[in-house]
Amino acid sequence: MFTPLKRIFRSGWSSFRRNGGLSLATIFIVVMTISLITFLFLFREVSQFLISDLEEKVDISVYFREDSSTGEILEAKTGLSKIPEVKDIEYISRQEALERFVQRHKDDPLLMESLEEVGENPFLASLNIKAWQASQYETLASFLNNAPFKDLVEKVDYHQRKPIIERLFSITSTINKVGIGISLILVTISFLVAFNTVRLAIHNQRKEISIMRLVGASNWFIRGPFLIQGIIAGFLATLITILIFTLVCWISSPKLEILLPGLDIYSFFLSNFWILLVIQLATGIGIGIIPSLIAIRRHLEV
Repeated sequence: MFTPLKRIFRSGWSSFRRNGGLSLATIFIVVMTISLITFLFLFREVSQFLISDLEEKVDISVYFREDSSTGEILEAKTGLSKIPEVKDIEYISRQEALERFVQRHKDDPLLMESLEEVGENPFLASLNIKAWQASQYETLASFLNNAPFKDLVEKVDYHQRKPIIERLFSITSTINKVGIGISLILVTISFLVAFNTVRLAIHNQRKEISIMRLVGASNWFIRGPFLIQGIIAGFLATLITILIFTLVCWISSPKLEILLPGLDIYSFFLSNFWILLVIQLATGIGIGIIPSLIAIRRHLEV
């Protein structure tokens, strides 16, 4: 049983080396295809991180009149906390708002001098409200305009980064669609290259195939080497791609973390290594085998 398999593999490897130019072209195209699919997988993590980071910075600040008491503001906070869309509420007193401003701008002499000239605390007490999702801020803004405590409110500052988030959604969606489109084109090209590689191999080995038929070789013994070529191309392409992305993620991860603190793309890559490997192997070997089967069926009458 093992002897025929060994011969099939040896024959397939020999044919793969004999058609070196087309084999390298097949590997190159498959590497490009797998790389793009891997990039889309990693890009999804980056885009989700960016969107989550932006959503964390979205809030609504409700500023209360100077004559509003702490009790009235805390009562408003209690009422707001019962709304399902509210994730978190932070109460900031006038004194705390002043301290935060001073801490943030202590190195700006002009602002500090201006604050001293005012002579009193110019800041208002406020409630900073965060929703569970960016889309829920519209509902919260509408509620605040008609809230029971609206007479206490000086102004509602809607720190809304929703347009930025929507723009990011649009960009990531476009990149994903373009990536999928290019992937389909590359898959088609890979199929065509693999198909022509097998067809050329069949043409070059037509005499050997005739002899094998005469001596009674089984159909799978004749077909096997051509399938092995596709498997070898897919496996080598997967190996090259996984090595490239391991190196790229390892090198780029520290630089990306400087730009986007908290994003560790290398750790994400390692934690999803086996999933990526299975996806890459399935893609690479699939591209190698399916065109081979089609070419064998069309050009090899066995």
